[in-house]
Amino acid sequence: MSASSYSFSSRAACLVAVAGAFGLAACGGGGDDSGSGGSGQGTLKVSMTDAPACGFDHVFVTVNKVRVHTSANADPGGSGWVDINVSPARKIDLLSLTNGALSELGQTPLPAGNYQQVRLVLDANTGGGSGALANSVVPTGGSEKSLDTPSAVQSGIKINRSFTVAPGTLTDLVLDFDACKSVVTRGNGSYGLKPVVTAIPTVVSGAVTGVVGSAPGASVYAERNGVVVKATVADANGNFTLSPIEQSSTAGAVDVVVVPGAANGRATGIVRSVPVVAGASTAISTSGAPLSLPTSSYRRVSGTVTPASAEATLRALQLVSGGTFEIAATAAASDTGAYSFFATAPALPVAAPVIGTYQAALPIPLQPDNAAGGKYSVQATSSAGVVQTQPVDVNSADVIQNFGF
Repeated sequence: MSASSYSFSSRAACLVAVAGAFGLAACGGGGDDSGSGGSGQGTLKVSMTDAPACGFDHVFVTVNKVRVHTSANADPGGSGWVDINVSPARKIDLLSLTNGALSELGQTPLPAGNYQQVRLVLDANTGGGSGALANSVVPTGGSEKSLDTPSAVQSGIKINRSFTVAPGTLTDLVLDFDACKSVVTRGNGSYGLKPVVTAIPTVVSGAVTGVVGSAPGASVYAERNGVVVKATVADANGNFTLSPIEQSSTAGAVDVVVVPGAANGRATGIVRSVPVVAGASTAISTSGAPLSLPTSSYRRVSGTVTPASAEATLRALQLVSGGTFEIAATAAASDTGAYSFFATAPALPVAAPVIGTYQAALPIPLQPDNAAGGKYSVQATSSAGVVQTQPVDVNSADVIQNFGF
């Protein structure tokens, strides 16, 4: 199946309980059988989930429509779309959907066949006043600010993903919104949406669970070849669930990366080669055998990307025992090009990461990679796809690393 062109994540532990109150209804848009590659009807159910967001207490979006098409290249103004209205429009706090929680947008009958494109359409912000914003953010320790979403309102957030709706069956599709990489902080204090969204069919997905000791709120990533495929945040007791994780046809396993954060003062933990089994869950630790991570101080890497119009996304990567892992990510400000991992707290551990390989018998032994302690690479990728990478070392002090495109 084709990879998503974007990746959209949302988090809300309680919304799934009230999802049944909101329905989807197919309407207009040329939703006939032409090009569907099948006959009869199946049912499509669409839900949302999210990854951790850096530096925000809330990220709100209001969804009014989901659109699907059989062509990956279909123009949003063209024919052949099936429009799925969310009525009334749903305002969702993306940062409340963690640890496998889903906010169900609803379900609708669709002509059976193969679909190639999904568009998620948001309501527009219509005015000021408390509670009047359809799309907004609340920075950590701050007040609610408008979130600009022009393309998401006009044509919808485009997600290229092949999925099949079979006759007489229910197809579950989860839209995973990565708020940390999607919300761009501008130099003037405003915020914009640069959507990073994936679509995951749950029929080919599994879960990974665990418990990390002394690290509530830790960021937890499932990665393949250093690319995050699912992320979450540990709860107040250190419990986490990474779900759904798509079972890859070429690589069923993932590497689980735990970054406790400066407030916890713990080093990064990595468990390699964790199996992902469709319809099942794999535990890498439990309350009786939690992941135990050593203490660590944290430091900050920041800088400026020029020109600001490059709209770069930045990742902090760490080379550990032959593998490269993402430890943090952010987006440069679209007006100034400034970036920081992270603005509200230092994001990169100084102490050596501890690494182990998955085994069914718990606990999984973790050993430090002392050569990797405090050493990272910052990778900047422009909107045109140009990539630059620079090494940084935070062992002695915070680091300023600039990029020019």
